[in-house]
Amino acid sequence: MSRTGREIHLASRPHGWPTLDNFNLVKVPVPDPGPGQVLVRNQLMSVDPYMRGRMNDVKSYAAPYELDAPLYGAAIGEVIASDTDAFQPGDLVQHNLGWREYAVLDARGAHRIDPEVAPVSAYLGPLGGIGLTAYAGLVDVAALQPGEDVFVSAAAGAVGSLAGQIAKLKGAGRVVGSAGSAEKVQRLLALGFDAAFNYRDQPVRESLKEAAPDGIDVYFDNVGGDHLEAALSSLRLHGRVAICGMISQYNATEPVAGPRNLALTVSKRLTLRGFLIHDHVGLRTQFLGEMSGWLRSGQLQYDETVVEGLDNAPSAFLGLLRGENLGKMLVRL
Repeated sequence: MSRTGREIHLASRPHGWPTLDNFNLVKVPVPDPGPGQVLVRNQLMSVDPYMRGRMNDVKSYAAPYELDAPLYGAAIGEVIASDTDAFQPGDLVQHNLGWREYAVLDARGAHRIDPEVAPVSAYLGPLGGIGLTAYAGLVDVAALQPGEDVFVSAAAGAVGSLAGQIAKLKGAGRVVGSAGSAEKVQRLLALGFDAAFNYRDQPVRESLKEAAPDGIDVYFDNVGGDHLEAALSSLRLHGRVAICGMISQYNATEPVAGPRNLALTVSKRLTLRGFLIHDHVGLRTQFLGEMSGWLRSGQLQYDETVVEGLDNAPSAFLGLLRGENLGKMLVRL
């Protein structure tokens, strides 16, 4: 077949905060699927904070994005042509070739989704890697126990909002969240957080002490910086930190100072552990069973911020870095 599709390419590597000039919208020919492949017309794609790190040409846990080539990330689309018995035209699949209208991929890189189980977008949120990240960080990395008190930073974001709710569902005592606006604070309280604060109002250390005067046992870290320093002060003996991300540092152009109170890790016998979702895929079956049940029962809610049009994907990504999203940031193609 003869068709063309649009893609978002990385035009240049950002220095500090990205701009729209770092991206190009281009038209490319779309090939037919080869043996064992499918052609997918994307419907939804995800933009996520980790993508900022892959725009830098530095060694990391994953290869950097290439210049003058499409970015990629989680997406959902419809199979429109197939050269494999594994998928038929009309199947809805989740895959990792977002930032483009059409994707040709090997069948093993696609996973069929069922829109009868949950809305399609949920597979990029609570039923996808976002949900598994929140679940694994609490259950596996932090080893949360019933009755323990939890602090979640960036708690109105995609991962944080789920982490706080999962903590409550797993029997946490007090769950505190931080967010960047009064409106987001109110949303956290509506989601069942016991306390929440706007980190822009006063030093995080003071806000956290007011929200959790008796201290915390677990900190789910999405931010780093002053949030991590505040959490170290509030953690009790044998407290644990699950380090999911450090968005406060992603656009820094100068070396960032570490927490000034790291000595507390010795006196309090704290555990700080970074994690990647790829290390916890063994939890997937358990996670899906619990998450599906919570969604069906209405015990867990999720928010989405949807931007229309592939051409607006770079703006959606920049808005995500500025904290303009509530819950998961998605682009509808």
